[in-house]
Amino acid sequence: MTEAICTEIIRKKDRIADHQVGSIYFGGGTPSVLPAAAFEKIFNTITKHFSVSSDAEITIEANPDDLDGKKIKELRQLPVNRFSIGIQSFFDEDLIWMNRAHNSGEAENCIKRSQDAGFENLSIDLIYGYPMLTDQKWLSNINKAIEFETPHISAYSLTVEPRTALAHAIKRGKQVPVNDEQSADQFISLIERLEKAGFEHYEISNYSKPGKYAVHNTNYWRGIPYIGIGPSAHGFDGETRYLNIANNAAYLSDIREGRLPETIETLDLYDRFNEYMMTSLRTMWGSSLNKIEADFGKVFLHDTLKSIQPFIERKWLMNEKEHLTLTLDGKLFADHIASELFLIPEDHH
Repeated sequence: MTEAICTEIIRKKDRIADHQVGSIYFGGGTPSVLPAAAFEKIFNTITKHFSVSSDAEITIEANPDDLDGKKIKELRQLPVNRFSIGIQSFFDEDLIWMNRAHNSGEAENCIKRSQDAGFENLSIDLIYGYPMLTDQKWLSNINKAIEFETPHISAYSLTVEPRTALAHAIKRGKQVPVNDEQSADQFISLIERLEKAGFEHYEISNYSKPGKYAVHNTNYWRGIPYIGIGPSAHGFDGETRYLNIANNAAYLSDIREGRLPETIETLDLYDRFNEYMMTSLRTMWGSSLNKIEADFGKVFLHDTLKSIQPFIERKWLMNEKEHLTLTLDGKLFADHIASELFLIPEDHH
């Protein structure tokens, strides 16, 4: 797999040839199980074929149970400078309910260990909106995260994916269904508590100390081209989206036989506009009306100004200095609002 990934990196070296690489992100499951030698090989391949900026953000997603002292020491020898740790909760009973492999002690220890080893730039993931999480426990999780002084926190509301064990258990009455009102209340209390602690709510699910935004994620939302490497990774060059095959065996066989294991989707003007609205509205910088006019034309601007009216009246959206941003109430309906602002060719006949 490491060989194949390196081969794919080399084959895609012209995709962003005119850009300096500002971020490298190892994600999608548990890259932290990779041995250090494999990481090293991948890094060497990247630096050989791309120009990586000296202050690039280099993140590894990790589960707490993978980050033992030995592993952290190995990763310290690599150019990695940021961990994104899937903590989810500091309560054992919740972690057991979520089928997580770690316990609350490991969650706390791996943050401390990483910081002691010199990894200051940490992001931790938390989950809210599930039946066992009382408002009290949720505040306790948030406060614990604040105490660790990690500069970045991501928090997601539990979603029940169809055809999962949880969906099945809810259907059979073995699990309590997810409560939207609880999710909304916990989302609001999270925003208020973290803003009080000096965090900026810079994207719907992301909070950081000023200037500590995740470079990688922020680039996604800003539509900056990126390359995706490995099974089920996706890339984007500004106009075209590349989606890699998800199956490991099929991925390996494509690479071996000299094929790129990807499907290509070319985005038309409407796709690009809708994507811009969806991603930019989720951030504190919002959607720029000037950019809409410059990139998509007057017709798109005119239609947008019309479709935002009801949300401005409801105080879900604000239009300030030619930027559209969500209000606190609007943040609860971010996806709904974005989808109402989408445009399709039929709108323009």
